[in-house]
Amino acid sequence: MAKVKKHVIIVGGGASGILAAISARKQGADVTILERNPRIGKKILATGNGRCNFTNVNADISYYHGSNPKFAYSALSNFNVNETINFFSKIGIAPKIEEFGKVFPMSDQASSFLDVFLYELNEIGVNVICNAYVKNIKSNKGKFNIILEDGSTFQGDKVIIATGGKAMPSTGSDGNGFDLVKKLGHTIIDIFPGLVQLKLDGTFFKQIEGVKFVGTAEVLYKDKSLAKDRGDILFGNYGVSGPPIFQISRKAGELLHDNKEPILKITIMDTMSKEELKKLLVSRFENNPMKTVEFSMVGLVNKRLIPVLLKEAEIHDLKCPVANLTKKELEKILNILTDWRFKIKGTKSWPSAQVTAGGVDTKEIDQNTMESKIVKGLYFAGEIIDIDGQCGGFNLQWAWSSGFIAGRNAAI
Repeated sequence: MAKVKKHVIIVGGGASGILAAISARKQGADVTILERNPRIGKKILATGNGRCNFTNVNADISYYHGSNPKFAYSALSNFNVNETINFFSKIGIAPKIEEFGKVFPMSDQASSFLDVFLYELNEIGVNVICNAYVKNIKSNKGKFNIILEDGSTFQGDKVIIATGGKAMPSTGSDGNGFDLVKKLGHTIIDIFPGLVQLKLDGTFFKQIEGVKFVGTAEVLYKDKSLAKDRGDILFGNYGVSGPPIFQISRKAGELLHDNKEPILKITIMDTMSKEELKKLLVSRFENNPMKTVEFSMVGLVNKRLIPVLLKEAEIHDLKCPVANLTKKELEKILNILTDWRFKIKGTKSWPSAQVTAGGVDTKEIDQNTMESKIVKGLYFAGEIIDIDGQCGGFNLQWAWSSGFIAGRNAAI
């Protein structure tokens, strides 16, 4: 007796949904993608500054967060980085590895992914329906009824929810997936923006907006360092941005969500010890004792930062000759250059965030199959799950891995 094909409906045509569709179709299922936008893969175009950093050779469980990061281990192992790179190589994406293990397409174009995805989906016979905004999903006697905003309906044997989270709502991720999931009886771990800029307490940020430097950023709570990263730090009129800020923002957001008061520590001069920096400053000051304290810093730090740094160090007379600086004032300058602290007021909101922290409670999902433990035949993939990764290709790897596993198991 011939095996009856399953009809798998995938809600969301982003990274995880597309991989789920290809995976399910190659297992023999009939597959339909319902995508709310006029085309699939909109968010993929924005990744890696339009170049699409699609995975990272260092990807392992240590780069992921959530209530239970270990949940991601099975999917990341069963469709790992090498399998991901090989998969994309076969459908046309030639990989190149850059610093910190980031993997990009040789074309340096995120649009390459959409081109090969559209070809592949058409070639294997996946039905893609765009402008299809899902408003409700109902489970009934082993079948699923999918109701769209316009009132039209679809019926499937299995459903994969791959709607994304709430980050970058302009791409279609407006949090609708969480509403669908709650109606089906699932729990949502509180969500907040991840990989996002930090808003800081201070009145001088407009003065230094656009200033960039290489330094170290840390999130502190009760003087304990909880997250730390180094790289290009950029001041904005609200606070700070840049890759290190994005990397540590998850921990800051978590503390803020718990009504705690995190502190940001920035080290501007992080390539030498405090003692070495002191010797350097003393030497500069002794060589040119009549230079003003403000001008004596030129050539050492960004010129636009100097007046702000000195005022923060409580040096009120910026025209004072360095010969007149007291030991206490020198120490304050050293402290600001090596340990500048800010109260974190918040993070920027969803339009600025790259990823959603929080999501569907992993206790309610089978980590080996991505199937719901509450509704048989319902699966999850990607950002809607309470798993989020660091910057550098880790979130797309989670999307590919979870999508591939969900699709493969939904087709059975």
